[in-house]
Amino acid sequence: MAQTPRIAARGILLRDDKLLIVNAWKGATHLWCAPGGGVDVHDSLHDTVAREIYEECGLQVAVGAPCLVNEFHDPSGPFHQIDIYFRCTLLSGETDTHWADPEGVVSHRRWVSRAELAQIPHKPDSLAEVAWDDAGHLTYDPLEPIVF
Repeated sequence: MAQTPRIAARGILLRDDKLLIVNAWKGATHLWCAPGGGVDVHDSLHDTVAREIYEECGLQVAVGAPCLVNEFHDPSGPFHQIDIYFRCTLLSGETDTHWADPEGVVSHRRWVSRAELAQIPHKPDSLAEVAWDDAGHLTYDPLEPIVF
């Protein structure tokens, strides 16, 4: 059986000119990303973003237009993921250090300025450019190698 790419949906959420990011791997904070996760069969991309941001951060959001399609893969293995990012607006909730992701992946979440994001490891490489793009462009970020 042929391996197919995994599809995930993620949210770009700004508050007071700060971007919400989460730890990318279970229990680890050496790499950060926008909140989101894998699309379930029969769920829309918008539903996935809203669900994942709630599960990972306890926040209710309105999901808007897509702003980035990013692909990453393991050049020496079968892993290939396509992430579709959407602009989001906070409807309710506050980030809480005691919030528990039911899947146990996200254990850290934080709001960062563009300058702070530039100082920490994050993926995709185009995250800051997309998050603070006031023109609302749709960006395609071609295949990046996965970081371990």
